[in-house]
Amino acid sequence: MSAVDDSPPSPDSQESEPNSKLTKAQLARIERNRQRALLLRQTRLQSRPYPEGKPDKHKVKAPPREIDSGGGFFIEEDDEALQNVHKNIVHPEGPVLAVDNLVCDGCGKEFIESFLLQYFDVTVCDVCRQDEDKYGLITKTDAKKRFLLKDCDFDKREPPLKFIIRKNPHNPRWGDMKLYLETQVSARAMEVWGDEETLEEQHEKRGQNREKSKQKKFDKRVKELRMAVRSSLWRKDSGSHEHEFGEETYDEDEDMYSKTCTSCGHVMTYEKM
Repeated sequence: MSAVDDSPPSPDSQESEPNSKLTKAQLARIERNRQRALLLRQTRLQSRPYPEGKPDKHKVKAPPREIDSGGGFFIEEDDEALQNVHKNIVHPEGPVLAVDNLVCDGCGKEFIESFLLQYFDVTVCDVCRQDEDKYGLITKTDAKKRFLLKDCDFDKREPPLKFIIRKNPHNPRWGDMKLYLETQVSARAMEVWGDEETLEEQHEKRGQNREKSKQKKFDKRVKELRMAVRSSLWRKDSGSHEHEFGEETYDEDEDMYSKTCTSCGHVMTYEKM
């Protein structure tokens, strides 16, 4: 009969027993994870070493600072790293852009923008725009009467005239007004009529036609009034009429006597017994 060995197992035998239960693939994965952890630790120590020996255990470290990345999320960054990043960033100088200012047609001075340039494409500054006689605005109704233009001359003829819309100052409930630049309307009138003399002739011609039309309406009205007066003066006499007969006449062939009224011409015939 063999003797039983009661001595405790050695540490090597205790470590080999659990490892013997793992497969080779599991052992290899454990070794890779261990090597990766060691490499990560060495990398952190190299990138952020302590300045003087070990860190102070009692020193409280400030919480990381959140930085807006601009992509919809925040990045945590400590103040020291943020300062280093800001020191290393170099902003390149932007290009110098040359701006060509416009020259006013009225005074010859340079300007950048103005009311007439924005709404009517006219290179005139706001100072010269105050001259209402030269750069005034005119309503569409007045422009049609003054320059004898039609709606198609404003909207259909190329290029269409520019305008701005304003509320009616006489009554806000009325329709909005269209205001045109008077110089542009005058230029369009010269395109339609050719010159100012032709425009004046058209004004005179239309004025004469208006006078003739007014005279015809006046004559017609006078005629109607005369007819009304004549009809009111004429009255039909509906009372009794007394005949005034003249001399008596005798007709031998008929053996009849007759008398004629001197006022109405009535003839009364009779015979004598």
